[in-house]
Amino acid sequence: MKTSYWKLAVAGAASVGLLTACSGNSGGGSGDSGGDGGGGDGELSGEVEVWSWNVAASSLEQAAEQFMEEHPDVEITVQDSSTDDVYERLTVGLGSGGSGLPDVVSLESSQLENYKSQFPDGFMNLSENGFDEHGDKFTEFKVDAAQDENGDFVSMPWDIGPAGIFYRVDLFEEAGVNPDDIETWDDYVAAGEKVVEETDAFMLPVQVTSDDSPYRIFLDQQGVNYFNEDGEIQLDTDEAQAAMDLMAEMSEKELIYNANTWDAMVGATVNGDVASVPTGAWYSGTIMDQAPDMSGQWGVMELPTFEEGTPQAANSGGSNLAVLESSENQDAAYAFAEYFTTNEDVQIQAFEDYGLFPSLTSTYEDPIFEEPVEYFNNEPVYGLLADTTDNIEPPVYNSDIPRAEDVIMDAQSSVILEGNDPSNVMSNAVERLASETGRETSQ
Repeated sequence: MKTSYWKLAVAGAASVGLLTACSGNSGGGSGDSGGDGGGGDGELSGEVEVWSWNVAASSLEQAAEQFMEEHPDVEITVQDSSTDDVYERLTVGLGSGGSGLPDVVSLESSQLENYKSQFPDGFMNLSENGFDEHGDKFTEFKVDAAQDENGDFVSMPWDIGPAGIFYRVDLFEEAGVNPDDIETWDDYVAAGEKVVEETDAFMLPVQVTSDDSPYRIFLDQQGVNYFNEDGEIQLDTDEAQAAMDLMAEMSEKELIYNANTWDAMVGATVNGDVASVPTGAWYSGTIMDQAPDMSGQWGVMELPTFEEGTPQAANSGGSNLAVLESSENQDAAYAFAEYFTTNEDVQIQAFEDYGLFPSLTSTYEDPIFEEPVEYFNNEPVYGLLADTTDNIEPPVYNSDIPRAEDVIMDAQSSVILEGNDPSNVMSNAVERLASETGRETSQ
């Protein structure tokens, strides 16, 4: 048996100076952005600044070049920062009435509701600009998150994260594990024990103190969220307890690699420290980008279930594009965001090049979703994940989601790092979240 150890990556806190200048817009365009693709007959001009991160920023830069070819009087600049930096600067800018903000910003779906509630006038009402005509073009659960309580779009749906398990084909073979035999999470744990016994790898990475993604996948596939539609806390449910019990069992059996930062998680993935990663489809782009020489060594399978015959579908991650109300060039900003999110070719290109799984459902007819992917063991992995999207339950977001995330990250830290009883931990988590939010529990 391999000796258990924790690789605790400590990220130094870096202070990033806040932007003090606006995006330098030189006046708005005068035309309609025009339906699918943002063409239109009007003339667009001026500067548009976009804030995003990682491969999302890269895909926006790629699309911006194409958009500017069609609209040569528009200059688009994409700033690539960390998610934390984007949110910090966005919060400061919105809090100061719009100072120093971009024209367009990426927002994770889970964060959008928090910003909508704190700054209800901070984002353009996209429905007033005609975005409702695109409402039926996206997966249903994504549309719900992009609208406000009146049903108006305040952001444009972009990528989603239909979840599966990325696994190392060679490590599974070395451990004598057949992925086709993994139907339940009990099967996954049993397979993990073989992996730990027979290889030098852990079964999965968890950003224990800084990310709640695995736990939320476990909840989501059981049809439960942190809160229900009435705003009641759902951490007191059997499903929430089952999700934390699974975390505890995997920890007790030494299957978890504690990757305390994003960089540590990616490093563990590409360095062979873990044999599988339960996560969203977008992670395919990260793996291929960071480990191009590992083609054929990775495969993808559907999520296991808590009980045979129950749903395997879940969503992990995904983002939207929002146009800031403070933008001095709303016409061009709207036109570019609409072009990016509704143009099939643009979304397929972002998917092919960066692994950003589109919520634009017409893209699923593209041959790429049926073709075997050489990198992923010649399996048609994208079609496999696209097929799960119809079974993903709409998420429930509200302004207290960040509090719930903090509570769960502390809870999983208590279970995984300190070995505390998961039942007691969840009881304490429910009490804490109720105290901090003033919300009732669902039981």
